[in-house]
Amino acid sequence: MDAKRAEFEAEALVHLDLLFALALRFTGGDEAASEDLVQDTMLKAYRAWDSFESGTNCRAWLTTILRNTFINNLRRRQKRPASVAYEEVAERSVFAELTESAAEGGFFNRIIDEEVIRAIEELPADFRVPLVMADLQDMGYQEISELLDIPVGTVKSRLFRARRRLQRRLYAYAVEMGYVE
Repeated sequence: MDAKRAEFEAEALVHLDLLFALALRFTGGDEAASEDLVQDTMLKAYRAWDSFESGTNCRAWLTTILRNTFINNLRRRQKRPASVAYEEVAERSVFAELTESAAEGGFFNRIIDEEVIRAIEELPADFRVPLVMADLQDMGYQEISELLDIPVGTVKSRLFRARRRLQRRLYAYAVEMGYVE
């Protein structure tokens, strides 16, 4: 066994259970998708093992790879716009949905297409990641806080600011598409 492999097994493989638990949260409990996510993560980590500095926080490095892999996979899947029945959106006000009292999640799962994806991708990563987790993956504030290792108040603030930026960015598009009168 070569030294790289032995070092990888000793430092990285001990975190498999943690990575799988985190992947389960990211995928909403889908075990098969979680296994695939962890496998992709470990493959990327092994390929990049030469860039890992021994003695630093391997767990943090691996969870960052997992998170980025998850988000990149999500982006690829979201490239195709979701089909929405006309009747479902014709009688709804977009702004009523955006200002609903339950601030956590859901709106973009119902109305999403390439323009919305593009607007989300243009957001700075600090805003984009919590928004994707909350609105596309239906994760709660506490769960996002734990996964990103930031306070719940910071999650709420970033979600508010991300949604406000999207609202401004997509207003003309919403009018054009007939979502807003």
